[in-house]
Amino acid sequence: MIQTQQITKSFGSLQVLKGIDLTIYESEIVSIVGPSGAGKTTLLQIIGTLDLPDSGSLYIKGTNVGELKDKQQAAFRNQNIGFVFQFHQLLPEFTALENVMIPALIAREKRTEAEKRAKNILEFLNLADRMTHKPAELSGGEKQRVAVARALINNPAVILADEPSGSLDTKNKEELHRLFFELRDKMNQTFVIVTHDEQLAKDTDRIIHMQDGIIID
Repeated sequence: MIQTQQITKSFGSLQVLKGIDLTIYESEIVSIVGPSGAGKTTLLQIIGTLDLPDSGSLYIKGTNVGELKDKQQAAFRNQNIGFVFQFHQLLPEFTALENVMIPALIAREKRTEAEKRAKNILEFLNLADRMTHKPAELSGGEKQRVAVARALINNPAVILADEPSGSLDTKNKEELHRLFFELRDKMNQTFVIVTHDEQLAKDTDRIIHMQDGIIID
């Protein structure tokens, strides 16, 4: 599903990633853990094609993403990668339904089809009665589930999550974690999760430990 080969990345004189070799398999839930400054988020951003490595290769579903031109890479990201961030990053002026539809509309899907699928996903995530609410009218847990729905709308190959439960209370955190595993079981969804949450990491299929820009086990 995902393979990185000798990925390096520096910011000025600071080398953040020092030759990362990593393979993620389809329908796998993988957590990336390590101290602050280990390079976890930088690696996630490179896998998500939000940033470019200085050297090395990234393959997603057999495609060498680094060989794609900018527009091709943006289209590939839109179709194959979903993102869930710590603070959900919903657009405040749009309803939950509209926020979920945005990636599908960017992919130039017909609005009627995008709306139908967005409604189906929100219903699956128990948000049927919150579709017309704007983010300010939603709880923290509801916002994060809307963010998950948005990540799912284009049926991506992988969802990348950066501290997805970091801003949630214990109850909502546990619900979000259960949701990830339910999506894997019902939709064969692949997840790569950067987290400091020890319980979430222990529950995942595989834990990748990073330190000082390298994978240590």
